[in-house]
Amino acid sequence: MNPNITGSITETKILLKALECNYIISIPYGGHNRYDQIWDKDGKLIRIQIKTSRWKDKNHKSIIFSCYSVSNGHKHIYTKKDVDYFATYWNDKCYLIPISDCKIEKTLWLEPPKNKLKKCSYAKDYELI
Repeated sequence: MNPNITGSITETKILLKALECNYIISIPYGGHNRYDQIWDKDGKLIRIQIKTSRWKDKNHKSIIFSCYSVSNGHKHIYTKKDVDYFATYWNDKCYLIPISDCKIEKTLWLEPPKNKLKKCSYAKDYELI
């Protein structure tokens, strides 16, 4: 599938989930914004960058998404000046991850890894309910 269509589907699914969680959603006009949506809950505004996830491993125990954008061949890694959270969608669940928990890529484990990594991020801890 075309990556732009896949991204639009992810954005739409996350939009629906955020609305179901009673956020007021604003979408910036134009196409060159650092964030995709602004969520408002009880007057608190948070900037959301939406990313499409993919399987990280062949055993399908974890998903991964990029924490950067590419424009004109240049990679831009998002910082706290750009966004507050990343949002991704997988298997009918929306995950909201603080930028402070992310580097260049973010892995979310759906099941514990075999090697029992001490410091890994479990998807369930970021699920938007």
